[in-house]
Amino acid sequence: MIRIAVVYGGRSTEHSISCISAGSIMAELDPQRYEVFPVGITREGAWVVGELDPIAGETLPEVTGGREIALSLNPARRGEFVDALSGEVLASVDVIFPVLHGKYGEDGTIQGMFELSGVPYVGPGVLASACGMDKEYTKKLVHLAGIPTTAEAILAPGQTLDDATRQRLGLPVFVKPASGGSSIGVSKVSSWEELDAAVELALESDNKVIVEAELVGDEVEIGVLEFPDGQVKASVPARLNGTEDSAEGFYGFETKYLEDEVTATIPAPYDEETLGQLRELAVRAYRALDCKGLARVDFFVTGDGPVLNEVNTMPGFTPISMYPQMWLASGLSYGQLLDTLVSTALAGSGR
Repeated sequence: MIRIAVVYGGRSTEHSISCISAGSIMAELDPQRYEVFPVGITREGAWVVGELDPIAGETLPEVTGGREIALSLNPARRGEFVDALSGEVLASVDVIFPVLHGKYGEDGTIQGMFELSGVPYVGPGVLASACGMDKEYTKKLVHLAGIPTTAEAILAPGQTLDDATRQRLGLPVFVKPASGGSSIGVSKVSSWEELDAAVELALESDNKVIVEAELVGDEVEIGVLEFPDGQVKASVPARLNGTEDSAEGFYGFETKYLEDEVTATIPAPYDEETLGQLRELAVRAYRALDCKGLARVDFFVTGDGPVLNEVNTMPGFTPISMYPQMWLASGLSYGQLLDTLVSTALAGSGR
């Protein structure tokens, strides 16, 4: 029996999506193989004993409280979760599955904590998580690996785009928190008069903003998965359909999680050469960031070929999320996918 802690919630704007993803994962972990210890993190950052079913019928669930706990940072007691007040050991786990999206969960911070504690964990390590979360540094690293990226500009608070940059990017542009996720704080700007308001919205989620030129082409996602023997493979790609038909006008938060406007064609309907190129570029991006375990790599397929959009180091695992759907189409069931992720974490391939 593998004892596994599933950690969810957290302090980021993607708190509720994390709860939904974790609920899906815990429902699929085989009880004959896994003993699950649920760990919730409130929006304020308190670690508490969680629920095996954190969704409980709510559209956007929350971790609101519970028995406060802490993870031992002593490698001699690795994997121990204790009562934060009494020190009583409540669980001792073999591996941790951090189903956390966004800041303080997907950006290398909690991965550093796990490294200090000595406990194996699912997903990329500190460097890949930090660089994958920050779109500026994602693009710098993959660009060095020869992967095309979107034209962009970076803004700090109080800054705006000069005329030369506006001309270089053109209109429309997409304004995003540099380290955001789930399209929270993202705006499509069709006139420069809208720019300041879009930047202010993005700054509510981050202290750095990325402004990207629009790319005309299909939005395509690819799952990358590492196996216990160290092999890294790419799933069949998924083409998203209807992303511009939503009320948001792009693949935004409402469209991703609360509406049914967007569908996916899996496998994406391209010729073998394009499919092979997408999968090769996805693995190359995974390696460029030094990822471990898994990643979802997103592209635009333009008239000039694939262009990287972003790398997600802990993609959504909700019932409608692309990552498990792409691997299902590639021959791995949801349960087999989870088994692979946990086995790879325990094997410690490359970490």
